Amino acid sequence: MGQITSSLTSGMKQTMQDQMDKQFEFQNQAFKMQMERQLVMQNEMRERMMSMQLARAREIFKYYSAFYTVVLTGGLIGAMKKKPTALIPAVPLSFVMAFQYDAAYGTMIARVRAEAERIMGEEQDRLSLPTGMPTFGSIEAKRLSK
Repeated sequence: MGQITSSLTSGMKQTMQDQMDKQFEFQNQAFKMQMERQLVMQNEMRERMMSMQLARAREIFKYYSAFYTVVLTGGLIGAMKKKPTALIPAVPLSFVMAFQYDAAYGTMIARVRAEAERIMGEEQDRLSLPTGMPTFGSIEAKRLSK
């Protein structure tokens, strides 16, 4: 009788262990899939935000171009009427115009990305948070203190 009980118990233990291993593997797969979905969603949101910023920069450039054209036309008309100082505002506005164009249609985003990658690689110490990265424990302690 003891042998039968022992073999039944041993078989149940093995069956339960197999079930636990299968459950653990299923949970790991579900967690991995959830993490991948979160990463895809975050990247999609980042791309949408960047496209909105780029569209905004292009819209600002259009308005600024109209303003710059009016200022430059007024300066040229003033210069033709023997007032060359009327062209002075066009000089600094030209720099702003070039910046706006570069932000809207140029390679500014690629240069900024390259600089950000360089900073992340070479100047990691500048990116650290005060008092370090928040942990679950620190967040829970803060939540429970309220």
